[in-house]
Amino acid sequence: MIKAVVFDVGETLISEARIWTRWAGRLGVSEFVLMGALGGMAALDRPHIDAFELLRPGFDAGAEEAAWERDEPDGLRNHFDADDLYPDVRDALAAIRAAGYQVIIAGNQPARAYGALVAMDLPADSVHTSEGWGVSKPDPGFFAKVAAVAGREPGQILYVGDRLDNDVLPAAAAGMRTALLRRGPWGYLHAERPRAAAADAIVDDLHALLPVLGRLG
Repeated sequence: MIKAVVFDVGETLISEARIWTRWAGRLGVSEFVLMGALGGMAALDRPHIDAFELLRPGFDAGAEEAAWERDEPDGLRNHFDADDLYPDVRDALAAIRAAGYQVIIAGNQPARAYGALVAMDLPADSVHTSEGWGVSKPDPGFFAKVAAVAGREPGQILYVGDRLDNDVLPAAAAGMRTALLRRGPWGYLHAERPRAAAADAIVDDLHALLPVLGRLG
């Protein structure tokens, strides 16, 4: 029986559209060009940083982020805030929690994302980031941390995310139940792949999770 629902962050709870738009401006290209490059990398199973390297050969992410912070110290830059939440997040998480499930947020995020998520006062029992844990998805250690903070057996946890490679497949390998969210470029692409059948459910929004939880028991 499922006791806890754990949510990925980027393109699950948080829309990254504004972040990519700001990156396009920083790189000096149009949104269309950056989005096309990102979509290509998603289709090829290459990391998003490869899109930056394609558009700016020799791109150094750390140096660029440091320069950006110096140029716009008070801007959001590649951060997010409550305005980036998908519209269904608050109500869906509240409904899941009201139904008696433990709600946890845990994704591949820098440590600073913890403060941003906590400041949103979401209906969640706890918030965690990969940098805070010192281990990132798809490493099995990340999912061991998920089970530890939930205080549950893996089979009592439903992990929700938008990717097969980072979310569904490694969570399932860890013994968890999984839901693939058709949201963001990776979500739509991955939902069409044969390996999406490994997910216990494929959903179009977070409101669809309660019926899934009822079916899984």
